[in-house]
Amino acid sequence: MTILEAGMPEPGTKAFTPPPGLEADDRVVLFDGVCRLCSGWAGFLLRHDRRRRYKLATVQSPAGQALLAWCDLPLDDYRTLVLVSRDGFYTRSAAIVRVLAGLPLPWKLGAAAWLLPRPVRDWLYDRLARNRYRWFGRRDTCMVPTASQQSRFLAPSNARD
Repeated sequence: MTILEAGMPEPGTKAFTPPPGLEADDRVVLFDGVCRLCSGWAGFLLRHDRRRRYKLATVQSPAGQALLAWCDLPLDDYRTLVLVSRDGFYTRSAAIVRVLAGLPLPWKLGAAAWLLPRPVRDWLYDRLARNRYRWFGRRDTCMVPTASQQSRFLAPSNARD
């Protein structure tokens, strides 16, 4: 979903408000920090995003909550991964495909999922999202980045309005 699809003003217009805490080139992946699958996805990005294109934030963090509010997404019901940049945001399968497209080979090839119609991709995504706790488990607490990973996460103080 882009800003226009979400009913937000177009970038460059007076009514447009950029997302809180993001620099011009930042791309932030919001993920459920207690979901084992989602935390595994974050770990995958930490390992394979060698160009450091993506920052991360859990949806439970102050930074994540501020970005969810900016996207006008629920603050307490996490059913989607979100990719946020200065010019918009993407959810569900569109977020996954866009992130994969920004990774090096062979992971970039996963973006070929774009060839599937979006309703099919999103239907598959929704099935996985709906069953993620049952199939993969849930942590008692949110994923906490190590000291070496800290620079890859959006700083809490950066995301306040």
